[in-house]
Amino acid sequence: MENPVKEISGVIHLLTQSPPSIQRETIDTYFTPDATFTHPFCRTGSWDNSRFLIQVIYRWYKIMSPRIEMTVNSIAFDEPNSTLYISLHQIFRIRVIPLHASPVNLTTVLTLRFNRGDEKYYIASQNDLYQVNEFFRFLFPFGWVLVWVWQVCATLFCLLGALVLAPVSWIEEKGWEGSESGGYGVVKGSRLGEIVGRGKGRLDGEGGLLVDGDGEGEGGKKKGKMVDG
Repeated sequence: MENPVKEISGVIHLLTQSPPSIQRETIDTYFTPDATFTHPFCRTGSWDNSRFLIQVIYRWYKIMSPRIEMTVNSIAFDEPNSTLYISLHQIFRIRVIPLHASPVNLTTVLTLRFNRGDEKYYIASQNDLYQVNEFFRFLFPFGWVLVWVWQVCATLFCLLGALVLAPVSWIEEKGWEGSESGGYGVVKGSRLGEIVGRGKGRLDGEGGLLVDGDGEGEGGKKKGKMVDG
């Protein structure tokens, strides 16, 4: 891909909504031979021809659900780290269960590798991230309800724990105010306006991120950059 942000949406639709021959050609064209694939239900690892297993997984994906509705909601490109973040919505229908449909949301993280020979990006890793309630939709139609109940119960437990153990927070607050020590990844100060992040970055007065070259102090600071779609 010469421009990952512009091209990745088309690549995703080719992977999920094309006939087998084009699907296979798409994987051969855009994935590296040792590319990895990670999903809540399967993973390939990386080896000399691990791309072959990615072809198999996508083929089985289409066998199970020949008609997939896929929408790309947003794309963000972390260019310094060669990483694409894609927010997706899909409706997955299983061939043998005609009335079943699983509408799910996920975030796909693609690690890219830049080839200096042709000056193009290739997919070296695909990691599909689902919330627990989302991938439970694949297992049975109302599985997400059980996850939702569990999450509500866990939230109520957090509330109870925070109330019962409130003295622990009070002790931490008092200890924080009296401490003059700081370190990497530790914020100092008892009021939000006083807090200055120490480490790789801190916020400037305009809400931008200042990156400190030496980890602390004012030396070598520069503006951080985010590229999105």
